[in-house]
Amino acid sequence: MGKYLVRRLVNYVVLVFIATSMAYLLAATSLNPRAHFLGRNPPVPVTTQDDILNRYNLNDKTPVLDRYGTWLDNLAHGNLGRDYDGGYVGANLSRRMWVSGQLLLIGTILGGLVGVAAGAWAAVRHKKATDIALTQGAFFILSCPVFVIAILLQVGATRLNNAVGSRLISFSGQFDPAKPGGFFAHIGDRLDHLILPTITLMLAGASYLMLYQRSAMLDVLGSDYVRTARAKGLRRRTALIKHALRTALIPSVTLFTYAFATIFVGATFTETIFGWHGMGEWFVQTIQGSDTNAVAAITAVVGVLILFASFLQDVVVAILDPRVRVG
Repeated sequence: MGKYLVRRLVNYVVLVFIATSMAYLLAATSLNPRAHFLGRNPPVPVTTQDDILNRYNLNDKTPVLDRYGTWLDNLAHGNLGRDYDGGYVGANLSRRMWVSGQLLLIGTILGGLVGVAAGAWAAVRHKKATDIALTQGAFFILSCPVFVIAILLQVGATRLNNAVGSRLISFSGQFDPAKPGGFFAHIGDRLDHLILPTITLMLAGASYLMLYQRSAMLDVLGSDYVRTARAKGLRRRTALIKHALRTALIPSVTLFTYAFATIFVGATFTETIFGWHGMGEWFVQTIQGSDTNAVAAITAVVGVLILFASFLQDVVVAILDPRVRVG
């Protein structure tokens, strides 16, 4: 398995470089940072515009390959450049990733676990009341856009707070800066603000993963190796977990790992509605503001995360399926 994973890792390193380069070139040729100076009164002199854009390596009069070379040199030294507001992209990126990462680690992992467990259980209870209820519930959630789920949860939390006469559940921002208390009170406040956005992401992720896992599980339940395991005297639960579920997990692992990576910029609605200033919100803002360096950095990071997810998927699949361990 070691040689197999090393080959895959080398391939991904090459793809990371290509993806990073394409991200910068696409942002540098598509966005127009000079648009920030349009409509100014009095008009900003062209020489002043050029000086400012040169400072940030954003001048469209400089050949794109020269700008790319400068950006690549900075990147090799761990510098992602500066955004148009004068801040460093790397510092802003780290802060935003930490914000989105809190939702990612809790919401996506819970969604994956709930989706896999519900899908496997629905397959085992095929055509029974449990299967029908779980399947219909998943289809209902999938038919609702994420922002609708988020707003419905906010409405429900508001009514619950009004019913008990106090703020039982918070749903705006990451924490309450005015709330008194020590370390544990601060942690509790952050967890309180995490409840609704986590439920939103968990429901969205678990619904489609549940349907996929159910379908994969149904495909293997009637397989010869499962029947053989039962014929050899293996308990039904052991045969289902060790043979059926292990095989059915392989396609679900692929879906889960990619969802794990893309949620950094895929939770835009959730972050915006609940007031979490993370990567998704920032990505939209940087595109609207023609902030080339920030857009390139975000796109590059997402590309790296997706390729890392691919490698992680290779590792998990190699553990679950010995047939891929070649070379």
